[in-house]
Amino acid sequence: MKIQLEKFGNTLTSRPAGKDAYAGFLSVINGVKDEELVEVDFTGVSSFSPSWGDEFLSPLLEKFKERLILINTQNPSVSATIETLEENSGNKFQVRSPFPFSPF
Repeated sequence: MKIQLEKFGNTLTSRPAGKDAYAGFLSVINGVKDEELVEVDFTGVSSFSPSWGDEFLSPLLEKFKERLILINTQNPSVSATIETLEENSGNKFQVRSPFPFSPF
């Protein structure tokens, strides 16, 4: 399953908005099969705050653990927020590089 965060807007910044996004998406999240990977795609997201991320990504990481993969995280706001969330929680997100098969 792929979650395109841009559907929630390109500026994802407040804790209440992150909590609302997660609550609104919960029925879809609960339908994910046990073996299915969950990709969170940051394409089109220009601003991403730790408060929004904590309300949306942290519960996803708790639920899906190693099956949660973050993609298209090159935006400095996105990568800094992911790093902050990891530091604050002690948990590590799996981030897939946009070029996984580089010959260099």
